[in-house]
Amino acid sequence: MKTIAIVAGESSGDLLGSHLIKSLKVSRSDLKFIGVAGPKMVKEGAFSYFSMEELSVRGYFEAFKKLFHLLKLRKNLLKKILDTKPDLFIGVDAPDFNFWIERQLKKKGIPVIHYVSPSIWAWRGDRLGKIKKSIDHMLTIFPFEKKIYAKARIESTFVGHPLAEMIPLHPNKKKAQNKLKIIKATKVIALLPGSRQGEVKWHAQLLIDSAIELSKKIRDVKFLVPLPTRETYNIFSRALFKNTHAELDIQLLIGHASDAINAADLVIVASGTATLETALYKKPMIVIYKMSSISWQILKRMRYLPYVSLPNILLNKFLVPELLQNDATPENITSKAIEILKDAPYRKNLLIQFTKIHHQLKQNTSYRLNKIILKFIK
Repeated sequence: MKTIAIVAGESSGDLLGSHLIKSLKVSRSDLKFIGVAGPKMVKEGAFSYFSMEELSVRGYFEAFKKLFHLLKLRKNLLKKILDTKPDLFIGVDAPDFNFWIERQLKKKGIPVIHYVSPSIWAWRGDRLGKIKKSIDHMLTIFPFEKKIYAKARIESTFVGHPLAEMIPLHPNKKKAQNKLKIIKATKVIALLPGSRQGEVKWHAQLLIDSAIELSKKIRDVKFLVPLPTRETYNIFSRALFKNTHAELDIQLLIGHASDAINAADLVIVASGTATLETALYKKPMIVIYKMSSISWQILKRMRYLPYVSLPNILLNKFLVPELLQNDATPENITSKAIEILKDAPYRKNLLIQFTKIHHQLKQNTSYRLNKIILKFIK
């Protein structure tokens, strides 16, 4: 039996990690996975020492408040991993948490792979030196990242994104609407407030207020709100309960983000992996994000690119609108949503551009992952 220690820190990492575990188990039945896993990874057989939610923090101020807890948790996790003596460690995203663990394990002679490059091309490019000391191999999901690592003399492989394999090139919108029992709506708008509890707290009221404004301007509009966990569902429900006076056709879901995106005419989505999923479903979107003022000021000074959403980064241009921090208001969201829904040529161009992204990221990811990872555990 070979043991792979694997640590993921949020729902996007859980998706990548579960796909990775599933792919490896097809080739090797003698693999055991331990570490920190989300529900999808656990379903594939990973054992998690504690809840993945413990690591789901976004923003400098928010992370600082949990700093001592996270440091203690990381130290305890390292001890458990070392006691297990794994044949390989795979850090799935969560760079601030994983790189320290990876560096300690590498010193002990345990091979280390990191899956998903941190956004060194968008901000904090000075991390390359630390990355080099921490890992043996970087698995990248975007094609332009390989050149950056080659220049820094860090071994890397572009593996594509599993979402590009899972989502069909020509998604069936009607099938998704039937699955969610959507019958009479003239327009369907999906609202994705984020996967972390902190993100949902920041975005719930903003999205509810936007839905109220949009329902005044669009007849028979239906809103879909997929939430990844029972905790995030409860946070959004409480915010919605405060607005019982508003007449909204709004459906909250636990899970089913893919169905909600596929069924929608427009997606209003918090910046993150969900923006890439929305692009792969070829849907027009408005990207939003809010955080504490302190975190926003720090991030704004450190970033290199003028845009934050993955579709804009991949295309290297402002194609989808981004309403961030003070610009993220119900009025701005409503105005931009109406504009997009009326602009057929814009939506047609989106379809062309998003199809290009889909072809770019569809790289038989399972095969590429297996080819690299199995070399380390022979």
